[in-house]
Amino acid sequence: MVIALFPFDINNIYSLSLLSLWFAAGAGFLLVARLLFAYGIRHWARNGVMERRAVIVGGGEPAKELIRALEHQPDNDIRICGIFDDRGEKRSPVMVAGYPKLGTVSELVEFARLVRIDMLIIALPISAEDRILQLLKMLWVLPVDIRLAAHANKLRFRPRAYSHVGAVPMLDIFNKPIRDWDGVAKRIFDIFFSVVALALVWPIMLGAAIAVKATSKGPVFFMQKRHGFNNEIINVFKFRSMYTHMSDPSARNAVTKNDPRVTPVGRFIRKTSIDELPQLFNVLLGSLSLVGPRPHAVLAASHNRTYADVVEDISRAIASSPA
Repeated sequence: MVIALFPFDINNIYSLSLLSLWFAAGAGFLLVARLLFAYGIRHWARNGVMERRAVIVGGGEPAKELIRALEHQPDNDIRICGIFDDRGEKRSPVMVAGYPKLGTVSELVEFARLVRIDMLIIALPISAEDRILQLLKMLWVLPVDIRLAAHANKLRFRPRAYSHVGAVPMLDIFNKPIRDWDGVAKRIFDIFFSVVALALVWPIMLGAAIAVKATSKGPVFFMQKRHGFNNEIINVFKFRSMYTHMSDPSARNAVTKNDPRVTPVGRFIRKTSIDELPQLFNVLLGSLSLVGPRPHAVLAASHNRTYADVVEDISRAIASSPA
């Protein structure tokens, strides 16, 4: 800015020394702010506020070496929850470097969903490619970061293929769909626009609630169990569109045209999708998002199979009769 204004006569407006001081103060403020922010991130990571929960896949000596390498990192934000391995105790002991073996790889899929794991680290040599591929086929359905420990591998790839925990290199296999600050930004987006939407549509929701309550016995709202993030079961709010004694929370039987279970008001709010408006409360609570895949009811016709099952069926169909 000082250089841009130098050709002009700025002495009558601003002192050149004052502008220089302003520029130096601004640069100093940015530097101090960044240093404090970096210190805060490291401090929160050490204290567990911003830690990443990880499990190690594969036991034995490779897992022990990886754990020791991670423990020596001053900026380590990884909290190891345990180890999973299909091998017996001779090749994979029940305790590795002080961490227990919690189960097999098939049990890991359910564990990662229940505990909300952030990262899976595969502690196997790159040469064990067949076993790694088998593991990835089972684990890639999880919305977590999947890394291959590379600290002991002599084979090297391009720097962009790696991420690091301190100085410990990891080969990036899969990244979860929304990471770190992207998740924060998406949550802010959901809260802001759901509040705006509720402020705009509350008269419609109030009218629908009065109509539902006045025309049939039962509650105004209807909760339906659906599969949410990470295939977890969530309760989704809707305006009740069926007679209470005929309600079907699991959606086992799909609603058809002129379905006798649907009330007259229910037909209108289903046709206009007004019955879906209470899902804005789910967005505020964090169980749904304004942007994302539509969650299916637990016992809907598709049975909401996990991605692993779906991909296997699609792959088999393409291999046999592509269309």
